[in-house]
Order: sequence, then C-alpha cells, then structure tokens
Amino acid sequence: MSLKLKKLKVFAFLGIFIISAILVSGCTDETNSQDVENTHLGEVSDEDEHTENVTEHHWGYEGEAGPEHWAELGYPDCSGNEQSPIDIPVGTSLHSDDISFNYNLTALNIVNNGHSIKVEYDEGSSIEVENNTYQLLQLHFHYLSENTIMGEHSDMEMHLVHQSDDGEYAVVGVMMEPGSENSAYAPIWEHMPAEVGDVETISGVNVSAVELLPENRTYYRFDGSFTTPPCTEGVKWFLMGTPVELSTEQIDAFKVIYSNNYRPVQPLNDREFY
Repeated sequence: MSLKLKKLKVFAFLGIFIISAILVSGCTDETNSQDVENTHLGEVSDEDEHTENVTEHHWGYEGEAGPEHWAELGYPDCSGNEQSPIDIPVGTSLHSDDISFNYNLTALNIVNNGHSIKVEYDEGSSIEVENNTYQLLQLHFHYLSENTIMGEHSDMEMHLVHQSDDGEYAVVGVMMEPGSENSAYAPIWEHMPAEVGDVETISGVNVSAVELLPENRTYYRFDGSFTTPPCTEGVKWFLMGTPVELSTEQIDAFKVIYSNNYRPVQPLNDREFY
C-alpha cells in the first residue's frame, strides 16, 4: 500500500471519530438541559421548604400523579393516620382567640412553583401559641379550599406556614369566600405570575400578613400534616373559623392560573380537636 493511501485512511478515521464525539456531546447536553428543567419545576412540598431531595418524584393533582397515588410515587407518609386536610365535623367547638401574631411587612417575594402561588416571607415575623414561637416562612393558596367545614368547601384557602427553632411546624389556615374586593390581597394579586418560574422580588411592593387574616381569629385546633408531598405529619393546625372575603374577580383571577390544586379531605381517624 502506498504511503499516500495510508495517510488518506488515517485522516478518514480521524474525521469519523471527531463527528461521533460531537454527536455524543450534543446528546449529553440535551439530557442535562432536561434534568435542569425538571429540577426547576421543583418537586418540593408547598409547605415544607426544607425538603432536600427536590427531584425525587413528579406529583400533581390529576391522573396518575394525583393525590390518590402520592404514596405509590414514593411519599409513604401520604398514607399516614394523621393526614391533612380534614373535614371539621358538625358540633366542633372553636378555640379561643389566643394566638399572638407578630407579623411585620415583607417585600413581595413571589413565585409560581408549579403547584400554587407562593409568597416567601422575609425573616422576623412569627406567631406565639401553646408556649412556643413559630417563624413565618411563607404563604400560599389553594382552589378550592382543602379543609372543609361540615362538608362544605370554601372557594379558596390560604396557608401560612411556620416553623419553630426546634423544628416543629405550624400552619394557620384561612378560608376565602366571595364578597367585597379585598385590598390587602391586591399587591399579591397584581403580581401573580401565570407561568412557573423562579422567585421574583417586586421592587417597592410590600405585603402585611396580619392584614390578610380575618378580624375574628378563633380557630379549630387539630394535628395533621402537610397537604402536599412529602405529607409530613406532626404539623399543628390552626384553621380560622371566620373566612375572609375576596371579590369574585379576585377569585377568578387565581382560578385562571390554578383551578384545581387542592387535596381531598383525609380520614379523621382517632384525632381530637383541642
């Protein structure tokens, strides 16, 4: 074989090798991009901001990813004995208004996380109840309400999620019903992101969580769980007995983004109301 022919074969082999390497690299980049997209969707509980494995399993509110399948998807706590939400039975007594709300203003740190509209609260706000202090972490919304009272849903429900220094969680639930326009919610409603994305801090806009609460703050007190995966139990629930009003337009504006992000009520089992 001539030297010239040998050189041509070597160059041809090198060309094939380089093209193959480029194709493999392209496939790898595409796979990595998809992984990043899945991570961005955030398979993290709307309540539990400290879940470490945020890409474990996909969950949602319909079909094979819906609430009845959460335990099968790798969240065994979702089949526990003290799950939330629940139905408040007829004749349940309201607890006295004894929660001390120490809420400051927060910048509007808002996100559509793929499951709800959430406001991440600045540090420094808390509640004091049952001889413990719980820091306010975030608040978010559900349509319809997750908890029911005597079998009836409210149009929406807000959850204010707190955690104590010793790791205990407390959720204050607020039912939301049609009525007059509620100006306290306007800063949130005017900036609700329709698309899933990252947390955005809206310059010059503040929110006061205390103004989002009803004036009458008697509540139903029970133990339960997060209402989204991983459905962690041992959560103290304080569900306000008096709803707040939103206008029909405000409720419809949220419904355009999320028209079904509520978990059905769970068995009460042997739980008691305090």
